[in-house]
Amino acid sequence: MSCCLLEFCRVQELKAVREFLFQNQQNNPSLGDKKTENELAWDDSDWGSWDNPEAKEDGSGTTTGVEEDSAAGSAPWLQDCVVSLSPCSDLMVVAKDHKAVFLSAKWRTDDGGREEMTLAVSWSGTLSTEEGESVSSVICIPLASQKRSSTGRPDWTCIVVGFSSGYVRFYTESGVLLLAQLLNEDPVLRLKCRTYEIPRHPGVTEQHEELSILYPAALVTIDGFSLFQSLRACRNQVARAAAAGSEVVHPPPLAYKKWGLQDMDTIVDHSSVGIMTLCVFDQMKNASILGGFHASVKGSPPAMSQYITVGGGPYTGFYYAIEGSSQPLLSHVALAVASKLTSALFSAASGWLGWKKQSEEEPTQKQKPKVEPATPMAVRFGLPDSRRHGEFICLSPCNTLAGVTDDFGRVTLLDVGRGIAIRMWKGYRDAQLGWVQVSEGRGERESSPSAPLPRRHAQFLVIYAPRRGILEVWGTQQGPRVGAFTVGKHCRLLYAGYRLMGVNSVTSQGWLLHTQQVCLFDPATGALRTVTVPFHLALSDKKSERAKDMHLLKRLTTLLKSREVEPDILESEAQSVLLDIKHPAVKKQALESLLANKNAPVSCLTNITRVLLASLKGQDPEAVDEGLFQLCSSQLKLLQLYTDIQQLHSTGEATTDTHTEPTEVAGIAEELARVSPTLQRYAELTSGSRPSVSFALDSPDASLPVRSFLSQMECEGEEIRVVPGPNADWTQLGSFLFWGCLTGESPLQKVCNTLQKTGISPQQLLSLLLSVWLHREKEVLKKTEAVRHLHTLLTALSSMKGAVEESWDMQCVSPWWQQVRSACVQSHSSAAALLAAIVAHRAAKANITILAETKFQSEWEAVSLELEQWAVCVRQLEDVLSLQTLLCVPPPQGTPGSATPHCSVKALLEGGRGGIADSVAKWVFRQDLAPERLKDMLQRRGEAESTEQPSQPEQGKGEKSQEDAAFNRAAELLVSVCQRFPDSLSPDLLFAHCCWEYVVQWNKDPEEGRYLCWAVEHLKLVSSPHIQLGISSMMWNTFIVKCFSAAAFLIEKVGKAPKDRLCRRDVGMGDCAMTAFLGSCVQLLQILMEADSGVEEVTPPELCVEEVWGEAEGPASLAELALEQKGVHYPLVQHHYLLASLLHTAMTFSLRVKPLSLFDSKGKNAFFRELSSIQLMPSGDMDPGLVSLRQEFLLRVLTGWVTTQREAVEGPGSGSGDKTWPSLCLDLGLLLQVNPDILRRHLVCELYNQGLDPRAEQVMFEVEDKDVLGSQLLVLTGQRLSYSLLHTQTQTRPAMELLARLPPTLCTWLKAMDPSELGCPSVPLSQTSRLVSRLIEILPENHGQYSLALHLLEAVEDLQRED
Repeated sequence: MSCCLLEFCRVQELKAVREFLFQNQQNNPSLGDKKTENELAWDDSDWGSWDNPEAKEDGSGTTTGVEEDSAAGSAPWLQDCVVSLSPCSDLMVVAKDHKAVFLSAKWRTDDGGREEMTLAVSWSGTLSTEEGESVSSVICIPLASQKRSSTGRPDWTCIVVGFSSGYVRFYTESGVLLLAQLLNEDPVLRLKCRTYEIPRHPGVTEQHEELSILYPAALVTIDGFSLFQSLRACRNQVARAAAAGSEVVHPPPLAYKKWGLQDMDTIVDHSSVGIMTLCVFDQMKNASILGGFHASVKGSPPAMSQYITVGGGPYTGFYYAIEGSSQPLLSHVALAVASKLTSALFSAASGWLGWKKQSEEEPTQKQKPKVEPATPMAVRFGLPDSRRHGEFICLSPCNTLAGVTDDFGRVTLLDVGRGIAIRMWKGYRDAQLGWVQVSEGRGERESSPSAPLPRRHAQFLVIYAPRRGILEVWGTQQGPRVGAFTVGKHCRLLYAGYRLMGVNSVTSQGWLLHTQQVCLFDPATGALRTVTVPFHLALSDKKSERAKDMHLLKRLTTLLKSREVEPDILESEAQSVLLDIKHPAVKKQALESLLANKNAPVSCLTNITRVLLASLKGQDPEAVDEGLFQLCSSQLKLLQLYTDIQQLHSTGEATTDTHTEPTEVAGIAEELARVSPTLQRYAELTSGSRPSVSFALDSPDASLPVRSFLSQMECEGEEIRVVPGPNADWTQLGSFLFWGCLTGESPLQKVCNTLQKTGISPQQLLSLLLSVWLHREKEVLKKTEAVRHLHTLLTALSSMKGAVEESWDMQCVSPWWQQVRSACVQSHSSAAALLAAIVAHRAAKANITILAETKFQSEWEAVSLELEQWAVCVRQLEDVLSLQTLLCVPPPQGTPGSATPHCSVKALLEGGRGGIADSVAKWVFRQDLAPERLKDMLQRRGEAESTEQPSQPEQGKGEKSQEDAAFNRAAELLVSVCQRFPDSLSPDLLFAHCCWEYVVQWNKDPEEGRYLCWAVEHLKLVSSPHIQLGISSMMWNTFIVKCFSAAAFLIEKVGKAPKDRLCRRDVGMGDCAMTAFLGSCVQLLQILMEADSGVEEVTPPELCVEEVWGEAEGPASLAELALEQKGVHYPLVQHHYLLASLLHTAMTFSLRVKPLSLFDSKGKNAFFRELSSIQLMPSGDMDPGLVSLRQEFLLRVLTGWVTTQREAVEGPGSGSGDKTWPSLCLDLGLLLQVNPDILRRHLVCELYNQGLDPRAEQVMFEVEDKDVLGSQLLVLTGQRLSYSLLHTQTQTRPAMELLARLPPTLCTWLKAMDPSELGCPSVPLSQTSRLVSRLIEILPENHGQYSLALHLLEAVEDLQRED
């Protein structure tokens, strides 16, 4: 509760700022600078000890000698600069000569992860435009936002700069000049601003906003409202001109008042106090002094603006300007325009209309602007001191006091209203001043017996003495020093003295103005620190009771912080402190801090509270603070309860069952036996989950600290209630109260009786019991007796007064049991929730039976709505446990693991009818189950019995048998879940959800082409064409068509299969992934066509849901959405299928093609439209040019496929062994109007060309035009024979002899052949011989080349004989 110096911001890039401002002086520092540094270092050693015993009371600002020396080398540069900080601390300006740097606020994250504000350079450059001028004064004025939603942050900040030439210029945060005006031809000495403040008392005059500019012999004031409007208009006009690219229209000058300050020799600083109205007595006094005995007095005192100046002869001058004595001055440009624009001068926000253009103003721009003469104003009075010269004046926030520094090293405190010096401090050479205004806390005066008093405000003067490196805070007017901090010797104290401009009494309502009052800037570290002063320091003197109380409170706080204090000493010390404190609010604060202490034992707290309560009872009842008395009595009651419960748990007395009947125990045991296999499996899976870090203090077994107990309970009159809080707190409190009872280690009935006596409602006790039971599931499952104890506890709580209503009708739902159901239904601890539901079901049944006997005295069994709800709840929880057990199955090794999802009855009901299938589909994805394996699992429904006891894997089998065992266990669990949810998990729905899950995962990571492939495989397994059609339509529209169109346009643009980089840029996946994607697109469109054909033959499936899950509400299920999809237009789907096939073949065989160019304009326009829309499709015969392009492409596909087949024969695994491509090409040929016989002939020739003769013979049977084929194969045979006879490296003698024997025509023909065209020239002669035999078979005898074929046959046979 003392003064503190807090760092709130840090300035970045200070070195760069210094280098920019001192570029010319870096290499050759002048002797004068050295001298200055030496002067600054004169005998400072003793200064810190003057009247400064507690100078080092706060070590936050201390620096070591080494740091001081290193900082001094770089720090003094700031003293030569003009520095200004916005009161909102979001903009700083540092200027030197004609250069300036603007630093703006930015948020960054520090190493500890906390957000911190920094100031970084946002603009730097030259500000002056006149030759030889330099910056002499700067202020940053934040302008308020005009938006209704504003909460007090500034809209933007205007930088006002005064120059040595007399110019005043206004800039934006980005250095854009808005407005410039020459107001006087002398240098600007000081710029100051006054902004609106809400009047503190009804009689205080409301002050207007104002900007004041001081010259050596003149003072210029500009009205804040007109300045605000002009600056907004200028900024808007500059923004519009920048957006339009046009020149900026020069705005008219500002209206201002100019006073010639007389009767003072030198003036260096000023302060504008504002408008003041004299009281009648002062008015009469002034009139008689000024006018003598016969002076006349006006009826109403005139309003005057007061200005105070400091300098020399006199040392301080007081000036008064009567309102209305001087009209605002307007320059000649404004007067020339005034006739055209009435009122534009005072409200410049109306826009730039009708002013002179740039060209017309040029003559006037060249000559120097006219400077208006000043209105003379004489000094009313002053403080004469011929040798003393004032240096700086700083006005207090309440405009009643001012601090003045002088060249004698004194700081003088002035009373502004009376015009007298009321205090002086010595030994502060070169001091810098600032003010801190502190408001009284809201609760500090509310305890007064009369009406609440208005909030008080205290003024503190902050003095920074750079010679001593000390910052002091003094209470005013005659208060003591309340704080002192050792800081650097080269800091700057930045005090704005104003806030936001543009605020008035209406707009400021509800605003929180975020402004710092005083900031200390240390250039050595770049830190900006603000002074925080508590209000009570303004009150603290030797006789103040409150100050003594605060001292005692501080002493208690120190005592509580020390860890090594004995409990007895702590008790006696704290007790004496609490009894000594007089003020009730401080006493209450002290008691609260004591009760919140973690080291104080409960006995100590109880004794102290009891003694304090006894002392309060012994006082006069009217003098005792009611709030303190209630706090003591309620905390004592809670401490007693804590002690009683703690003692009951520590006795070790076991629970004795008085409520549980044997029949009840048997009924619960029967229920448990039914669900025990699932519970056992669930416990195995959850206990074996991945390890996690936990802390001993956070575990539920750790004893509940008394301070936590007190913070979670509150006492209202005679009743105690639990404060709503986080689940962890409730679990901890519940464990403290009930865990001993659940484990059987504490006397259950005594605990319940103790709690009932305190008046805690049974409903809250029930919530605590259920909280601990549901959150400590693992421990509950290990303790078999816990279920029986839970039954006893539930029965005991139910029998409490106020638990189950006596007037409860059995045909209605009981709120008590509904509370149990709600907790179980919402819980993610499936096993604990099921056990609680089974126990509560039994307890409720017994309760209803007793009620029925008392009401009806009949032997009939009572049937009620309550029991029906319990039956449904138990069944739902069993289903959820089964599902949760499945979800807990860990994913196989090597797959990306993720946290096990938790489900509850409530979550499944809110997830809609598809929520269950969706959960299982996500599990399938995590298990990385291939569609075929999932199909195998689902086919085991009939084989469930055989897999119930899987045989143990043998030692020698290794990992394979372990994998099989794991698969069998997972299959067994999945089958059991499917049996519990026969409708929600029907195969079609499960495959549909798996399909959707995989396509969603593929969308997240398109590189995993396998996901999309498996999604399509799952879709194929859906038996219903209606669901198939809907899901495939949704997949196409949601995920596929965008990537598909991007891939088509990319291949069209490149004209070939694109490289990996282009695919990633345009489609978002690599080239291999894109090939797989296009293959999946082909399959998806094929499924779509087949489903569309099959829809007519089958009726739509009926979507059912299990009876107990019929209340599911939430989003529509996937199957429902699928059935709602529109039908598709078959020809359009086929059209896209055609394109997908072309794209896939182009990517697979890396072919050059522009796929969209293979279609006419109608075909191109139909692509990527809604598949349900009717489009104008290509019909009739296609253009022969297009057909030839298509044919050429398909021939290249076949060539590419045959090449891969050859590679597959030569090196297994090196090529694609897919045999479906030829048939696909023939199918495409039919759709593309290409003659299939040409494709078959080309395929035969290519197969022979690559030496794949057996395959070629198979295809040859399907060729219709054998004559053309014969001619093509004849050339191929000639090429083979030519290679054997003429082009082999080692020509054998028999071959040469054979060549000589050949007929001349055949010999010439063979020499003309080019064997280099053959893909595989060295083919066995037997294959060539068979080929020639085929040739002769297919060529008719009247064919022109039949004889040539016969000669070839002879030649081959001769060659064979020679070999």
